[in-house]
Amino acid sequence: MASKKPIGTVTRGTTNPNRLRRVDRFIASLPIVKTHGCTVVDLGYGASPITAVELHERLSKLNASIRVVGVEIDRERVERGLAVAKPGLDFLLGGFETPLPSGVMCADVIRAFNVLRQYDESEVAAAWVQMQGRLSENGLLVEGTCDEIGRLSSWVTLDRTRPLTFTISLHLPSLETPSQVAERLPKVLIHRNIAGEAVHEYLTALDRAWANHAPLSTFGAVQRWVATCESIAAAGWPVRRNLKRWKLGELTVDWSAVAPKNV
Repeated sequence: MASKKPIGTVTRGTTNPNRLRRVDRFIASLPIVKTHGCTVVDLGYGASPITAVELHERLSKLNASIRVVGVEIDRERVERGLAVAKPGLDFLLGGFETPLPSGVMCADVIRAFNVLRQYDESEVAAAWVQMQGRLSENGLLVEGTCDEIGRLSSWVTLDRTRPLTFTISLHLPSLETPSQVAERLPKVLIHRNIAGEAVHEYLTALDRAWANHAPLSTFGAVQRWVATCESIAAAGWPVRRNLKRWKLGELTVDWSAVAPKNV
């Protein structure tokens, strides 16, 4: 059967070593990653295969049977990946349709980072549906954006049918205000950081709590951030209470709390 044209367009492909460490750490915490034969896709890994290599290195320490598949729409980038492929680390040509190696029917996790930010907001829903359709029964799609050195990061986690949560992950020692992450929001949210939209209200609430806990800076940014997260939870935001994740500069809230209006 003739292969179909990959779905999507070639992006800039900018990447840096260790850029995706924050989202990798989140993925490593997912229970599904510890299941035997778990397949994780790095979709749109960019000009260098380094993010797929790093993802495999990190996850294989937790699960020796893990399989990471780097997918790129640019044939030259796939060739660069194939040069470093090894058992458990594959590279394939493709796009949002998410091709998988022979014998693998579904992906348990798809990480699509810094890909959709280069598309129009109107194209996000269709891309989500394409990738969600390749997930296993309990599979998850992690789609988001980060800055060039991985200090500001945010993502949406989805199952096969809907968005579940929104997460921000921040380098606390260099953080001025939580709303700095606004420039690295996923495409579905980045144009919604305006008055009247939920994500704007959320970031404003985070900034206010962060400012209120400024005296805790004496004890370090982590203590200040944990107190900020506690305040946000106490204010009624549906955050996932997880002290361990908070100490990493990470905070997850139910998607319903930040979902765009009229979508």
